[in-house]
Amino acid sequence: MAYNIYHNFQINASMQAVFNAVTQPEHLNNWWSLTSSGTPALNQIYNLNFTNSYNWFGKVCKVETNKSFYLKMTESDADWNPTTFGFDLFSTKLGTEVHFSHVNWPEENNHFKHSSFCWALLLNGLKNYLEKGIIIPFEERA
Repeated sequence: MAYNIYHNFQINASMQAVFNAVTQPEHLNNWWSLTSSGTPALNQIYNLNFTNSYNWFGKVCKVETNKSFYLKMTESDADWNPTTFGFDLFSTKLGTEVHFSHVNWPEENNHFKHSSFCWALLLNGLKNYLEKGIIIPFEERA
């Protein structure tokens, strides 16, 4: 059995702005990672660095410009390695509805529960980054 995390929320920004914020390293570093690299193209590798101990990699397994972006983790924490996370974007009158998922967790353990909570906080940080220009210092993020 696999366990999954889902978060749906509204961002008052264009689909292109949201897509760029979840795929472009210069934006990822403003709401999630300490440093990152990667290109939003199928089978490309992203490096997501949080500290020397958390220097992770994921492979783009689905991408449709301004609509969808998914990474399959390839080198990360043992609980994260079998997982895939991603974003589906939908245009609304107010901007963009984001459907976030992080699927195929092997266990519903403390790390799964903590990650679900952290994603909620980080995704709120993404929303505030795009809507208000707020960048939370890396040390203060979830």
